[in-house]
Amino acid sequence: MEGTIVNYRRNSTGQTQNHLVVIVEGISDKGKASQLVGKKVVFNTGKKDMIGKINAVHGNKGALRAVFETGIPGQALGKKVKIE
Repeated sequence: MEGTIVNYRRNSTGQTQNHLVVIVEGISDKGKASQLVGKKVVFNTGKKDMIGKINAVHGNKGALRAVFETGIPGQALGKKVKIE
């Protein structure tokens, strides 16, 4: 299953580099998205794979929050991730 990195997780004063908001094709509501919580997320940088985990649903339209150990670079926004 593939998803797209949309943005970093943000608040009014800043953003968190290792928390990302991911949208998955074919999932458009909170109920379907909650079935993916706990799955592994893999982002391929070209040199290595960065592995994270989906920890929550973000909003009511089916977006997901993924947490990685290290920060993801800004060039990753709009790129694809693999959900396993």
